[in-house]
Order: sequence, then structure tokens, then C-alpha cells
Amino acid sequence: MRQLLKAINMIRQCDRKAFWMRIIYVVVLSLLPLLNLYILKLLVDSVTTGSMPVVMGVELNAYMLLGCFCVVFLLDRLVNVCNGVNNDVMSQRLIDYLSDKMQRQSARLDMSYYDNPAYHDTYHRAQQEASYRPLQVLSGFMGLLSSLITISGIIVMLCTASVWIIVVMVVAVVPSFIVRIIKARKLYAFRRGNTQSYRRTSYYTALLGGRDFAKEMRTFGLAPYFQEKFVKIRRTLVGDILKISRRLAVYDSVCAIVETAALFAVTMFLIISTTSGAITIGSFVMLFEAFRKGQSQLTTLVSSVTGLYDNKLFIGNLFEFLDLEPSIVNAENPLPFPEKVESVEFRDITFRYPKMQRDVLSHYNLVAKAGEVTQIEGENGFGKTTLLKLLLRLYDTDSGAVLINGIDVRQYELTQLRHGIAAIFQDYVRFFCTAEENIAFGDIEHFDPERVRYVASLTGADSYIERLPKGYQTPLGRMFDDGEDLSMGQWQRIALARQLYSNAPVLIFDEPTAWMDVPSRDRFYKTLEMMRQEGKVIILIKHV
Repeated sequence: MRQLLKAINMIRQCDRKAFWMRIIYVVVLSLLPLLNLYILKLLVDSVTTGSMPVVMGVELNAYMLLGCFCVVFLLDRLVNVCNGVNNDVMSQRLIDYLSDKMQRQSARLDMSYYDNPAYHDTYHRAQQEASYRPLQVLSGFMGLLSSLITISGIIVMLCTASVWIIVVMVVAVVPSFIVRIIKARKLYAFRRGNTQSYRRTSYYTALLGGRDFAKEMRTFGLAPYFQEKFVKIRRTLVGDILKISRRLAVYDSVCAIVETAALFAVTMFLIISTTSGAITIGSFVMLFEAFRKGQSQLTTLVSSVTGLYDNKLFIGNLFEFLDLEPSIVNAENPLPFPEKVESVEFRDITFRYPKMQRDVLSHYNLVAKAGEVTQIEGENGFGKTTLLKLLLRLYDTDSGAVLINGIDVRQYELTQLRHGIAAIFQDYVRFFCTAEENIAFGDIEHFDPERVRYVASLTGADSYIERLPKGYQTPLGRMFDDGEDLSMGQWQRIALARQLYSNAPVLIFDEPTAWMDVPSRDRFYKTLEMMRQEGKVIILIKHV
């Protein structure tokens, strides 16, 4: 129940006005059908007996009762329309609210989470269900409230005939309630236990449809292989779900027989009561419709309760993700990052990635000073890129320390630390945004179009950007309309310009010339020399 209330509170926070309007609409829509049932009774009695019932001191003939019936019917339709619009508002606001929370949460978590398959399971479950589960919780609560209000009125009506009608109506729905609870538990256990299988199907879908994989998928003819793997997993998943569904369908059929028997017994009782003169024809119509509506509302009530139980199980996946906490955080009283960096030191560093069996770095030492180009060379797997990640505090060392100006990087304010270190990774990102944005992302909070063009000239990116259809305003990549694709070497020069745009005192280059031609490499090393003369700390990572 705690998680359900937590979900409701979250929905209330995303749009308080729409939340309370939803409750008002539900209450009104629950009462109007009861009012129409009573008007229907009066109308039938008026037609069959010729009597004119008195309501609140006013005599009402059949035509007036018909008018009241139609007015209530129209009001019900209009409130339903308003409720539908309100639901659309809440749905869109909730999607935006949860997307924002999940994006912020994902951005604040440590890189170490990405090395843990359990995290990817958690994120997958949260991502799959965040867009609709909380709204289903709200719908479940509103359905529960609506059913309770309507059933309360129906019980009052049925009490005028016999208490046993109420007992039969309630008992008949109990088997259905039990079956739905069992089904919810089995489906939840199945989906949670097969999270990795669902993730694999998502991965195979990305392989088969993603642009980044298209060249090799076609070159090596891999599409049939991965399609077969996708189909095999889906066939197993669907087969297991259908087994659960078919098994429970037998019990659902028994429940339907029980409810039909209850309807037959109560209707026979009302027929006998009417023919004996115990109740009027109008009362028969009202009580018969009340019982049928009571059965329907009890079914809705069962659906709401079991739906809440079902969603309670799944909503836990969302909160499981949102409750994750980063371990790399600011010190209690963080230091501001220095404007001038004199040295970067890796002192006796030992580190291994989460879940790995061996150290990537063991008692490693290195000092890089301002005004020098410090080269780190080594074979694949040596740990060169890992040093960069430790300096940026994407990970923390297992032992030893990373020092800037002799102070442990864990003492610096985290955001300032990362702004003070400009790095180009070996697997740099190609942002499908404009050329200008791609470069300005180096320090997007301080946008300066003149500086964008200046750093583009330092890397040679200006030579081809200016020839693009819209120059610096041209979207890059072929993901969206009007996009222009670049060669890997051209993308790399864009990434270098982004790094230089930051004007950070520490520059780290991870294989920066891997995709460059000879003239571009010459230009890069001239720019590197200029940065060295400006007194920056420069670390150049190379393979041997």
C-alpha cells in the first residue's frame, strides 16, 4: 500500500488541478447512474399505474420524468467528455513528469551502474512501465472509489427487496477476485524472471534496425542470424505467457458460470415478488437493473483491486530505479576547482571495474605538469582510458589517489572538476544536432558563436563546415531532415573543436588522430603546441 500511495502522490504532484478534477468527475459519474435508476423506477410506475409521484413537494407526470431522465443522461455524457479531456491532460503531464525524473536520475548515477547487468535489468523494467503504470494506479484508485460509491447506493436499493440479494451478489464475485490475484502474481513473477530475455529482444531489434549496425549487418549477412535468435526468444516468451493465460482461463469460465447462476436466482426472486404484488413493476425494473449494475460494479471493483495489486508489483520497478543513489558525490565541504592547474598526478593507483576479477591498474604512478605534453603509451587493455575516467571521477580509485595541484580530486566540487578537464574520448559522441551546437557543447552555458568559429579553425573543421548547405546551422548526421553526414575524420575534428571550446586548463586526448589524414594530423600537432605554450596540462594517450 505504501508504494501505491507513493505513486498517487507522485501523480498529484505532476498536476494538482487535474488530479482533484479527476476525483470530482469520478464522484459525479458514480452518482448520476443511481439517480437515473430511481427516475426510471418512477417513470415506469407512472406509465403502468397512471400515478404522479411527488418529489420534494412537486408532482411529476411521465413527461416531466422523461425530461429529468434525459437531462441526467445528457449531464452524464457531458461530464464523461470533460473527464476524458482531463485524463488526456493528466496522461501527457505524467509522461513528461516521469520522463524528466528518469532522465535526471539516469544522469546522476555513477558510471559503475552501467557495468552491472542488474542495473540494466532495473532500468529496463522502469523504462518499460514508467509511461503507463502510475496512470493505471490512479485509474485503479478512481475505479475503486467509483465502484464503492455506486455499490453503496445499489445496496441501499436492494435492501428494499431482500438482504439475501446483496449476499448472493457479493459471494458470486469472490472466485473471480481470487483468480485475478493469482494471475497478477504469476505474470509479475514471469516478467521479472525474464527481464534479460526481454532486454535481449530489444537489443536484437536495435541490431536489426539501427543505423550504427547496418554496415556490418549487411556486409556479413547477419540479419537472418539475429532474426532467428529474436524469434526463438519471443516464441518461448509468448508460449510461456499463453500457458499461464490458458490455465487461468478455465477458472475464469467457472467464475462466469457462478455469476450467471446468481443472476438467474435473483431474477427469479424478483419475478416471483412482482407477480405476487410484493413490489411494483417499476421496482422490479429498478432492482433488476440495480442487481445487474451491482454485478458489473463488483466486477469493476475486483478489477480495480487486482489491478492495484498488479500495478503495485510493477510500480515497485519504477521506484526501485528512482531510489538508486550514486556513490560518487561531493565532499561535505567541497573545494572550488582552481583556475590555474600546475600538475595532475596519479599516485599509486589501483583500480578494477565492478564485477571484474582482475585489476586494470595496479600501483600506477604518473605526473603531468602544465606547459608539457605528457604521453601515455601502452597496448590495448593497459588501462590508458581508465586513467581518464578516474581523473574525471566517473569512477573512484580502489586505492591510491588522483591529485590536481596536490589535492585529491575527491575534495573538489564535482561539476567544477569535470568542467575543468576537457577530454576527447576514443569513442567520442556524434551529436545529431547542428555543427555549431556540436562544438558549443564543450561549454553550452557560455555560448559564443565567435569562439565556435575560432576553435573550428584551430582543428580545420571550418574548412568543411562552411561548405555545408547552412554552414554552422546545418544539422549533422542523417537521423533527421536536412541532416548532412560527415566522414569519421571530419567528426573527429568536430569533437576536438568541442574539447577546445571548453577552454579548460586540463586537456586529455585519447587517440585524437585515429581517423585523421596527414594534413589534419599536422594541424592538430600545431594546435597542441599552441595549447602547451598557453600553459595547459596536456595528456596524450596513444596505442603502441
